[in-house]
Amino acid sequence: MTTTQIEMATRYDPKQVESAMRARWESSGALVAGSGDPSRPTYTIMIPPPNVTGVLHMGHALNGTLQDIVARHRRLGGFDVLWLPGTDHAGIATQAVVEKKLFAEEKITREELGRDAFLQRVWEWKERHGDVILEQFKRLGASCDWSRTRFTLEEGMSRAVRDAFVKLWEQELIYRGARLVNWDCVLQTAISDDEIEFKTRAGKLWHLKYPVSGRSGEFVTVATTRPETMLGDTGVAVHPDDGRYRDLVGKTLTLPLVDREIPVVADDTVDPAYGSGAVKVTPGHDPNDYERGARHGLPIVNILEQDGTLGAAAGRFAGLKREQGRKAVVAAMEELGLLEKVEEIEHNVPLSDRSKSPIEPIVSEQWFVKMEPLARPAIAAVKNGSLRFQPARWSKVYLDWLENVRDWCISRQLWWGHRIPVWYDEDNVPVASRDDLAIGSPHPQTGKPIVRQDDDVLDTWASSWLWPFATLGWPDVTPDLTRFYPTQFLSTASEIIYLWVARMVMAGYAFMDRLPEAERCPFSTCYIHATVLDGEGRRMSKSAGNGIDPIEMIDEYGADAVRFSLVMLTKEGQDTKLAPEKFEMGRNFINKLWNASRFVLTQAPSLPALDAASVTTLEDRWILSRLRAAIEEIGAAYEQYRFNDAAQQLYRFVWNDVCDWYVEAVKARLMEGDALACGVLGRLLADMLTMLHPLAPFVTEAVWERLRSACDAELPEMLMTAAWPAADGITRDDEAEADLDLAQTVVSALRKLRQQNNVSDRKPATATVILPDDVSVAGLERARGLVMRMAHLEELHAGTAPTRPEGAAGDVTEGLEVLLHLDGLVDREAQRLDLERSLAKLEKQIAGVSGKLGNEKFVSKAPADVVARERARLAELEGEKVRVEELLTGLGS
Repeated sequence: MTTTQIEMATRYDPKQVESAMRARWESSGALVAGSGDPSRPTYTIMIPPPNVTGVLHMGHALNGTLQDIVARHRRLGGFDVLWLPGTDHAGIATQAVVEKKLFAEEKITREELGRDAFLQRVWEWKERHGDVILEQFKRLGASCDWSRTRFTLEEGMSRAVRDAFVKLWEQELIYRGARLVNWDCVLQTAISDDEIEFKTRAGKLWHLKYPVSGRSGEFVTVATTRPETMLGDTGVAVHPDDGRYRDLVGKTLTLPLVDREIPVVADDTVDPAYGSGAVKVTPGHDPNDYERGARHGLPIVNILEQDGTLGAAAGRFAGLKREQGRKAVVAAMEELGLLEKVEEIEHNVPLSDRSKSPIEPIVSEQWFVKMEPLARPAIAAVKNGSLRFQPARWSKVYLDWLENVRDWCISRQLWWGHRIPVWYDEDNVPVASRDDLAIGSPHPQTGKPIVRQDDDVLDTWASSWLWPFATLGWPDVTPDLTRFYPTQFLSTASEIIYLWVARMVMAGYAFMDRLPEAERCPFSTCYIHATVLDGEGRRMSKSAGNGIDPIEMIDEYGADAVRFSLVMLTKEGQDTKLAPEKFEMGRNFINKLWNASRFVLTQAPSLPALDAASVTTLEDRWILSRLRAAIEEIGAAYEQYRFNDAAQQLYRFVWNDVCDWYVEAVKARLMEGDALACGVLGRLLADMLTMLHPLAPFVTEAVWERLRSACDAELPEMLMTAAWPAADGITRDDEAEADLDLAQTVVSALRKLRQQNNVSDRKPATATVILPDDVSVAGLERARGLVMRMAHLEELHAGTAPTRPEGAAGDVTEGLEVLLHLDGLVDREAQRLDLERSLAKLEKQIAGVSGKLGNEKFVSKAPADVVARERARLAELEGEKVRVEELLTGLGS
């Protein structure tokens, strides 16, 4: 039997634990996947790679915590877990950061520096700053396999990106064409529809008059929020059934300022009830107009340069910035008497999510991927159950996007990123290649000299959509790819369901063709985590200044407190409001666990191995029964990704069952060295720490170290490598749980009565408990010793109709009458007020239930069992009211 004296600080100090514990986990090799028994089942999680420019925010902290919970729980379940970390090169964001730094410090642009020199500067920046966010994830306690850390622009990923591009090229799913794209005039690159955010802004709606050709004094009025784009109009559209314009269809209007003849066309998409019923058609600068123009064969006129200035097609307005051009065009139209009116409006403005500047639709030569063939198996994956979203409602967002998917513009006019692997000969004939083609070498198809590589780079998502398998070595068939693909769990944010999730699923089906189709989906569960809002329900952002820095919270409260608080506050499918002071809850819980563990480990003379079959004492039977329930319920919650349920159940079990009741109940036995109580405590502490470890890994590992020294049972060196509690020899004990519930009710009532009457908890007293017929008197008799010990009673009288002592303080709760004999020490007035409050509450409850039962519609339409429960509830409340009235009468005047 172990008799080692355990030393533990009186307070848990995260700063004394976390750094050393992280180092211990990493050096142990426990985080490295594939290093143990190869027969173990695998479980793979791919971290959504944060931008290399990023720092940890609360959304990262929540998502990192959830992934770590899953990874640690599955390790405890015997899985060979790979949680693979890494970062995204974030093409636009990273290039913008370095460009800004270059100009601020050296007053040079990337063009002045040149492509190769600029890229060298970006790599240097990445080496200095690129691992910041991963180090912050480590502070959170993330148990990733750091030896497998990947970066989306590293050599292996680049090879995978080229292979994927060439495969799509060979299948004729990649093409280059002039299309209307979203153009960021600040960053001077195309961006996808999914990289746009809409903001409501105050604006103006200008109503412009276009003269009807050959009809002096006749005009057609159109309205626009971007009057400068009129310079690119090539038509005006009206609804074919709009009688106002029927005679004008096929005729022309004279476009003011440029004197271009433009046709009036009939188009079903025009709403005749909106404005004048006529709309200007600018195919080169509006996506709807692009479609209309294509239907009617209207030419495309591009009036904008890539930097947002007006180009040659804008005539005398060429060279003006778009805002200047807008003012100049309006002034010119007003001078001609062609500005009918101006309205003040609020409208949604499309902004680049990177530069925050207004997006300009322009026609540009870009590279595209045909998406419809790739989308088909990704749609089927959800419909046939290969992919499950949790919460399930997010599958609709996924399907809606895929079922209406447009071709993906994959080219970006940047330097930082995967350069498009296409080369051209002297006749501009393109060819895609997995390997670099040397300038001057023969074109593989034409034989003519290669003269250049395409200047553009791929959209960042064109590398991260390969993340689940490229990180494992694809296109090679590596041991990691064979063992760890497909993955099982992805946790991510709702806003990238179509940006990333859907594309990864498409990529899995498109490129993992060596596998049967049923095994290609890259993950089986996609968990969409909550959005973390500030205390007022607003999204956190730098611009709003309402963000909470997770690292600051870890410094103040500790990583476990931050993790536990985040999960406790976040219910599945609901966004969560967060304020810094809410982390106090997590800190209080961690301290409660530490203090209870410290008491057990420092006061128990030993913690012998438990023989569960020899347990007969009520409180021991009860806590082992509650432990069995906790192991099953919490294990199921973890298994089903019900993180909040697991945290809530652990909180109640640790705080209420273990700390508040069991430890209090066995304190005397513990101090006396009761071997059975000590054995139960040892088993209880080991299983409790194991269940809590996925949520609070640092404190549980720290206590585990000390438990190993005190416990006779053989425990693994690290809790991280332990096994989930097996509940061997422990069964549910309904009788013990019912008896203890009754004991808790009585003890709680007696403690309340002592407090109300200013009587010391330690002062011996006598109590009487009156039980209704449907409550087992035998149950209270079995709990008699525990009740007397915890309530500090000299005598306890119990029955269905014992004599009520005159002047006793009483409480009616859960069908029981609990009376405390205070022999004249009772504060009668306080007791009277409390009973009167109880009576008022009961009368209010009775009125509510009576009203419901008096409602004929409720009684006739509600299920019979519901009506029966309400009637039983009314009878119970009325019985309690009678007993409260009797207690008030007993107090006398």
